[in-house]
Amino acid sequence: MNFLFSTLSVSLSLCLSAGQMTDLIYTEKELVQSLREYIKAEEFKLAAVKSWANKLDALTRVSTSDPEGYLAHPVNAYKLMKRLNTEWSELESLVLQNPAEEFISNMSIHRQFFPDEEDQTGAAKALMRLQDTYQLDSEAFSRGKLPGMHSNALLTVDDCFDMGKTAYNDADYYHAVLWMQQSLKQLDAGEEAEVSKADILDYLSYSVYQMGDLPRAIELTRRLVAIEPSHQRAGGNLRYYERLLFKQLNEQNQTYQPPSEEPIQLGTYSRPQDHLPEREAYEALCRGEGLQMTEARRSRLSCRYQDGKGNPRLLLKPMKEEDEWDSPHIVRYLDVLSHEEIEKIKELAKPRLARATVRDPKTGILTTANYRVSKSAWLEGEDDPVVDRVNLRIQDITGLTVDTAELLQVANYGVGGQYEPHYDFSRMSDVEAGGATVFPDFGAAIRPRKGTAVFWYNLFKSGEGDYRTRHAACPVLVGSKWVSNKWIHERGQEFRRRCGLTEVD
Repeated sequence: MNFLFSTLSVSLSLCLSAGQMTDLIYTEKELVQSLREYIKAEEFKLAAVKSWANKLDALTRVSTSDPEGYLAHPVNAYKLMKRLNTEWSELESLVLQNPAEEFISNMSIHRQFFPDEEDQTGAAKALMRLQDTYQLDSEAFSRGKLPGMHSNALLTVDDCFDMGKTAYNDADYYHAVLWMQQSLKQLDAGEEAEVSKADILDYLSYSVYQMGDLPRAIELTRRLVAIEPSHQRAGGNLRYYERLLFKQLNEQNQTYQPPSEEPIQLGTYSRPQDHLPEREAYEALCRGEGLQMTEARRSRLSCRYQDGKGNPRLLLKPMKEEDEWDSPHIVRYLDVLSHEEIEKIKELAKPRLARATVRDPKTGILTTANYRVSKSAWLEGEDDPVVDRVNLRIQDITGLTVDTAELLQVANYGVGGQYEPHYDFSRMSDVEAGGATVFPDFGAAIRPRKGTAVFWYNLFKSGEGDYRTRHAACPVLVGSKWVSNKWIHERGQEFRRRCGLTEVD
């Protein structure tokens, strides 16, 4: 039996992992300080570099005053990785024109810890996942307006353009349109930018064409030609779009209708279907919609003290147990981990965190996947006494032996981190549930609470898989979620959870 015991715990702020992202904050601060020393030595040569320092100094004063609060906002996390991956590299090239050994040495030391292109792309895609799941328009993200919070974490014209370009390069024209349109909107409003309007219109017009909106693609391309008549592709694209539209109108016996004057926004185009059949149900549950627990059923849920059927370690301090769902039965245990235990487990896990994997059903090889975005680590009992204590506590609460269980897994879902609907039985073992855990099949949404444990069986007593337990970890909108998972296998439980008489007992 593959049995999941999940501890849903503390909310921090990170995108890569808590330790890595916090370290990057201080790394950036140190680089700014090094940069200032270099400016003092060659200030008359480095006026451009000094402006960089002023901007970054102000930024890092804010970020280092409350690193976790700063990184709790997904835009700050994205912009931190973008700065370190892209903008600091540009600065390095500028400095190399006037060699400064101390600064370059400092830069070289820290570069090995910088995020790379893949990290920056992942952060951009994380924002797009949040945009889809929580139905947020690009304007909201650009202005730092997220549900329940408003901050000065803003996206510039160039940031929005880079978001759109990330989507475009992935042939994701739906998101390319949304972000290029936002970039154009901010540029038209007078915001300064390095990217030109012609470049934005070039990407936007072609993306709109790919979405099947020929009239609007023609209108946008005409704007591009008006700005830059000698543009390499615009003229040819315009003639092609016009011929294609004329052909379609003739075939359908229709007259030309000018494109809508309404700006492109969330809802203008339908998001393309993907591999996940329950996408809408899953995302609705993540938003707190579509819950299927009636008041009559809810009234039958209860809470109780649980002593593990007379377990000596729980007699004096029984565990608080609450029903979260009736069928399949899902319960939550309160105060399973203390704050000190949580911090110790995080401390042990942070240096070991690596991108979580799934097993390819065709090859059997562990690999990363876009539908599973988190960092995970595995802890053994000999790593620290706290791990042994947690394993023993799990055994006491569940009444199941952990002798045949897997190691304690610690997973972190940073900004946009998710695990789309999946099963925990069959051949898949390297999985986790965290954040808001939702069950699309029967409409449950289990919200994370620090120090608690959520527990359910994913196998019937017969050993058959309970397909109702297909579940998902919703993308993290603000902050991050740490979870700890324990899978207790069917082997070894023969006299603790006896086999049922039917397949669904």
